[in-house]
Amino acid sequence: MSLALSLLLWLNGLIDSLSRPSVGNDLNRRQLELAVLAEPSLDGPLRPLLAGRNPQQALAEAIKTELDSAREAGRSTDPDLELEQALLLLRQRNKRAAEPLLRQLTAGPAPQAQLAEALLQPDNSLALQEREQLIEALPQGGVLRQWSCEALSGAASCSSKAVSHQAATQLFSITVLPVLLLLLGIATLLRELWMRWRGTAEETPSLQGPQLSGVDAVLLIAGGFVVVGELLTPLVVSPLLLGLLQHWAIKSPLREGLSVVGLYLALMTGPLLILFWMLRGKAEAGWLHFRWAPLASSLQQALKGLLMVLPLVSLVGWLQGQLWGDPGGSNPLLELVLNSHNVAALACFGFTAIVLAPLFEETIFRGALLPVAGRRLGAAGGILLSAAVFAVAHLSLGELLPLLVLGIGLGWLRWSTGRLGSCVLMHALWNGLTFANLVVLGW
Repeated sequence: MSLALSLLLWLNGLIDSLSRPSVGNDLNRRQLELAVLAEPSLDGPLRPLLAGRNPQQALAEAIKTELDSAREAGRSTDPDLELEQALLLLRQRNKRAAEPLLRQLTAGPAPQAQLAEALLQPDNSLALQEREQLIEALPQGGVLRQWSCEALSGAASCSSKAVSHQAATQLFSITVLPVLLLLLGIATLLRELWMRWRGTAEETPSLQGPQLSGVDAVLLIAGGFVVVGELLTPLVVSPLLLGLLQHWAIKSPLREGLSVVGLYLALMTGPLLILFWMLRGKAEAGWLHFRWAPLASSLQQALKGLLMVLPLVSLVGWLQGQLWGDPGGSNPLLELVLNSHNVAALACFGFTAIVLAPLFEETIFRGALLPVAGRRLGAAGGILLSAAVFAVAHLSLGELLPLLVLGIGLGWLRWSTGRLGSCVLMHALWNGLTFANLVVLGW
């Protein structure tokens, strides 16, 4: 029954993921926004390399594509994005095309409607305090505040140079540093393949794990992880958690951050209690073989695994984009991190993604499932099966293949080192890089 429910829930979740918007378009637009802001601070050959040949035109096309996609899907368009489109046209001195968009915005929600009315008025017709109030009412982050300030008050009074320098630093960190990591990862992967071909690589330990049966593994994943964790826990915990947060008068976005942490902790509890019950009296087998010590060695193994899997995941993601485009269905947490500008909320998201998720997922998939599957299917079969279940469990069809490759990399690290702690650290580093990239783009 647990297995049947799990297959039904996962299949339904993967299909539903196609209806969720993808964060990929948003990420591309945020990078182009940084390029437009950073362009005045970039000199010489750095300008086309980091910002492209015409970042303003590329951004205009990206905004148009995003708005058209929302209209075609029957979703309401984002007024912030429509305002950004009008402001970009004003920056390009295309006032004739910007005015119809601004007039449409005046019939929409505040503060975008109020700002659109102000932009349609003659220059300098608003008092300084009124301009500041309009700009302060806009959402933090992105380029809306900066461009609105420049459109109402002029670049000289809006710290445009400082903003441009900061954007250049952000742009450098999300373009140059990933390329350097990718090159280092390719070198690390080639070195490992060369050493294994020559037979000089370190000897691989025998795959060890808890003495659980195949039925135990099915009950843990299907019954514990899916039915108890993903199905029953949200039904019981979400209303209670929401009621507590409302009782304590905790407002958004901190409310979302605490909700994510609380719900994930609750989701972990059931499966881990089931695993603990299954492992009673089996401590002589080393439990799950975390083997953290020495910590420096675990961290070194985790970093090596991260560098090796990075070019493979990037290649699979690129090939998927070339063959199928962007199918959508991104993890909702990515959008929460990207659009949050609250330090406390980001701390909650980061704690969930970098600490809780790696510990829980590696315990279930590489700590319990992989050794059990490996004893029946061999090391390669166990790695592949645990990676497939890991990828499907994220319920994102668009991220399925990259997650499968990441899961294979984590499984290889568990098999090659015999240490689950290294897998947890590698998973944490991977999520940490993703989290940092989202924060830099969204802040």
